[in-house]
Amino acid sequence: MLWSSVFQDEVLQGLIKEALTNNYDLRIAATRVLQANANLGIVRSNQFPMVNGTGSVSYGKNEVTYNSSGEARYGALGLSLDYIVDFWGQYRRATEAARAQLLATEYGKEVVQISLIASVATAYYQLLQYDDQLEYSRATVTADEEILKLNDIKFKGGDAALTDVYQAEVILQQAQAGVITYQQLAEQEENTLSILLGRNPGPIKRGLNLVNQPHYADIPAGLPSDLLRRRPDIRAAEEALVAANANVGVAKALFFPQFSITGVLGTQSLNLSNFLSGPSLFWAIGGNVVQPIYQGGRIRANYRLAWAQRDQAELQYKQAVEHAFADVSNSLVGYEQSRKYRMKLQEQTATYQNLVRLSNIRYLGGYTSFLEVQYNEQQYFQSALLLSAAWYQELQYYASLYQALGGGWEVK
Repeated sequence: MLWSSVFQDEVLQGLIKEALTNNYDLRIAATRVLQANANLGIVRSNQFPMVNGTGSVSYGKNEVTYNSSGEARYGALGLSLDYIVDFWGQYRRATEAARAQLLATEYGKEVVQISLIASVATAYYQLLQYDDQLEYSRATVTADEEILKLNDIKFKGGDAALTDVYQAEVILQQAQAGVITYQQLAEQEENTLSILLGRNPGPIKRGLNLVNQPHYADIPAGLPSDLLRRRPDIRAAEEALVAANANVGVAKALFFPQFSITGVLGTQSLNLSNFLSGPSLFWAIGGNVVQPIYQGGRIRANYRLAWAQRDQAELQYKQAVEHAFADVSNSLVGYEQSRKYRMKLQEQTATYQNLVRLSNIRYLGGYTSFLEVQYNEQQYFQSALLLSAAWYQELQYYASLYQALGGGWEVK
């Protein structure tokens, strides 16, 4: 499942694409892949012979050996070969380890990418939450200003007490404070999102509002555990275990002798004038065996270290699997329960809205005091803010579930 199927807001999709192109963490992860790929080439090269070309020209004088002048020019041109026979598989296992490390690094990049997508979506939803709360606070300020004017008129006409005016002012001041707070939070969240996008802090374009964000209401039940195989952090831990296991083989090979072959082939001449026309050929080939006898326990300690690192990699792999199951379970439960909680808050907020409407009618008809209006207004204000936060929490768990499942789920 592509991330564009999970996050369907077109503006959000554009932000995610920008982050995937410019985010510094992802670009750094890409350079780590390049490093691991280059390292694989370096390690793999040890399996092949090393051939070097050599050439030299020198001028000397020796009156005893040569002609009366005693001067001679020397020239030599040749090829040298060095090859260590990988009899015990040392270099093959090292290449296997490097290849596994490359795969682990590539999976590590996928971890960064999936985490980045979820982080951009979460920050975007957070920004929309502040926008929603700011919009509601501004609308409340406008309504409360009218209530304050009405109470002031009634007080001057002798139909209301001064306390009603003060109570109306308190309601208005609360809404005005909310406008300041959510304006600040929205601008700060824009800066946070800008950093994720790899750009300087600044305004962020919005798409659909918080309530209208498209997301799947129901996640398929009984998600198969093999989905966790897609999680790149588990695949990275698995490849790290493969690399550590191969390094045990590298360390074991150091106990045995190394067989090396060297050879030289070339031409030489005592006179540069006939160097190309009449060179003398020389060649040599030989073998060498090196058997470690005593190195102060270094080889055995290195072998024990490789096994300890291999055991650590195995434990980390098992730990990654357990954490993956926990992440999926927590995200599923969180998404399901937060959705139910949001729906209840919607009912509660609608009830408070009706109470505010009725209490205002009763107050204007002279059937109740303004205290009832004030209380219901405050409860409605707080419930509406909580509802906005509940919408964000539901979408946050939605993004978290995308990340926990290693990049989404199949929808039938």
